[in-house]
Amino acid sequence: KQIYGLRSQRHQIKGKFIEVNCATLRGDTAMSTLFGHKKGAFTGAQADRAGLLCEADKGILFLDEIGELGLDEQAMLLRALEEKTFLPMGSDQTARSDFELICGTNRDLTQLTAEGMFRDDLLARINIWTFELPGLKDRKDDIEPNIDYELTKFSSVSGNIMRFTAEGKDRFLKFSKSPEATWKGNFRDLNAAILRMSTLADAGRITEELVSEEIQRLRHSWATGENRESSNILREILTDDQLKQIDPFDKPQLENTLKICQQTNSLSEAGRVLFSVSRELKKTPNDADRLRKYLAKFGITWQMIKY
Repeated sequence: KQIYGLRSQRHQIKGKFIEVNCATLRGDTAMSTLFGHKKGAFTGAQADRAGLLCEADKGILFLDEIGELGLDEQAMLLRALEEKTFLPMGSDQTARSDFELICGTNRDLTQLTAEGMFRDDLLARINIWTFELPGLKDRKDDIEPNIDYELTKFSSVSGNIMRFTAEGKDRFLKFSKSPEATWKGNFRDLNAAILRMSTLADAGRITEELVSEEIQRLRHSWATGENRESSNILREILTDDQLKQIDPFDKPQLENTLKICQQTNSLSEAGRVLFSVSRELKKTPNDADRLRKYLAKFGITWQMIKY
C-alpha cells in the first residue's frame, strides 16, 4: 500500500491497488475471483464478473500468500503476466489487463517448485526483486514502539487509559528482547500478549505480577510448539548412526542446547544464555569454549548448527 501510495503521488501509476489473499481462493472461486467469468459459467454464476486482474488494470495487484495458489491458476497468471491477456471462465473472448504485480508468501517457493507444487516458470517470472522480512525476534528495536502502539489502540477502543508500571514494563521488555522470546507468531503474539494483560489489568495498570503471568503463558505456548518439532532438530544435524550413540538421558538436554544455539547469533551469546547461572560463580567465564567442548562430545560444531 505504501508503494502504491508513493507511486500515485508521483503520477507514476493510474489504476487501483487490488489485493487478495490466495489462501482464501479455492476451485471455481479462485478462477472467478482472479480472472472473472461469464454468466452461466458454473453453478451460481448469475452475472458476468470482471475479476481482480481486470480491476488492477494500469494499477498494482498484490497477491498475498501466492504459494497457496493452485497450479491451474498459476498457469493462467503466467500467461497474464507474459501476454497481458487471459481467458475468463466460460468466455471465448480474451480479456486484457496491464498491471504491476507484488507477491507475498511465508512459504519457500523454491522448495514448493522442487515438490511440484509451484511452477518453476512462474517463479522465474515473478522472482525479479525479492525482499525477506525478518521475524519479530530479529527486530528487537521494533518491540517497544509496538507495545506502545498496542496500548494506545486498546485504550482508544476500551475508553480507559492503559499503562505499564515501571517494573512491569522493564520486566516485559527484558523478556521480549531476550533469546528466550522466540515470537513464533510475530506481531500477532505481541498483540495477543498486550490484549490479555490490558484486559486483566486493574485501574489501567499492568503490574509486574501480570507480566510474570503472561511470560509464563508465552513460554508454555512456545514450548508446546517446540515439543512437536524437537525430535527433528537432532535429525537435521546428526546422522542416524550418530543418534543411536546418544543416550536417551542426554537427548533432551542436547535438543534444548541446539534450540538456544539456533536462536542466537554466536557461540558466545548462546553460552551466556545456557550458562547464565553458573557463569556468575566464575572469575573469568569462557562461555563459548565451554559450549564448544559440550557440542564436541556429540561431534557437533557451530558451523553444523548455523549453516
